[in-house]
Amino acid sequence: MAKTQTRPWDVAEHLETDEDMAAYLEAALEEGDASLVAAALGDIARAKGMAQIASETGLGRESLYKALSSEGNPEFATVLKVVRALGLRLCATPAARQK
Repeated sequence: MAKTQTRPWDVAEHLETDEDMAAYLEAALEEGDASLVAAALGDIARAKGMAQIASETGLGRESLYKALSSEGNPEFATVLKVVRALGLRLCATPAARQK
């Protein structure tokens, strides 16, 4: 029986449009997990090109990789710079009240 070649699945390879990226970030924000949001921003930045995002934010590429990982803990100012460089924006809407 022939062996099937596999490779790790990388979400960054599938984030092709601005709409894809915005929907992916929105889904991460809805989960309410800071590490998931940081990792999603990292995935989107890799899809756009981490070097380009680093240049636009004035932050080091290596430090962005570290901050925008699931183990990272970026400052909120860094998150805002990255979101702006990605061409996205964060929005606030009222949460559904639980009764």
